[in-house]
Amino acid sequence: MSEASGNKAASLRQGLLLVLSGPAGAGKSTVLRTAVEGDPAIRFSVSCTTRPAREDEVDGIDYHFLSDDEFSAKLGAGEFLEHASVHKWRYGTLRASVIDLIEEGFDVIMDIDIQGAEQIRACSDSLISRAHVDVFMMPADTAELERRLRARGSEDEETVRLRMKAALAELEHWRHYTYRILSSSREADYASFANILRAERLRVTRFI
Repeated sequence: MSEASGNKAASLRQGLLLVLSGPAGAGKSTVLRTAVEGDPAIRFSVSCTTRPAREDEVDGIDYHFLSDDEFSAKLGAGEFLEHASVHKWRYGTLRASVIDLIEEGFDVIMDIDIQGAEQIRACSDSLISRAHVDVFMMPADTAELERRLRARGSEDEETVRLRMKAALAELEHWRHYTYRILSSSREADYASFANILRAERLRVTRFI
């Protein structure tokens, strides 16, 4: 192999599968949006869900909104890389769409809960295992988390209480992840994420 051919081969990088987890209000959506908008090599994995769309959400962009029967059909056909039930709704990520992007060299970012993250961590697919990087985002304390949830103004008191209960359970799992980001400001959160991304992209094992 010539030196030129070797250099070309060393520049071909397999995409990453960036799993971002953490309780609602931890700042995941802001980091995700900044990453996708600012880096052309990153693609957002659009999940499927059975929950109704919120007023500002668009089908196919924010989520693929499915009926319960449609979700069950895809689950039965083995189409999901991961799936979970959260707050009475079902969520799942389509396996084929993620694998296609990784093979094309794109970094795929996923916003999923701890149930889905555990499924991906245990996935036997060698491509998924090599690409996998997981990050847990959490607030400095539970008081800050509750303040952020209430500041949304989009959920009733019962939903806030449910989310806080779920958040306390989720926070027990941060040690299962490769990286943790302790949320502070939007700028600092994204800087931490960008540092993780930069380091993972430079791993020798990423190049094919």
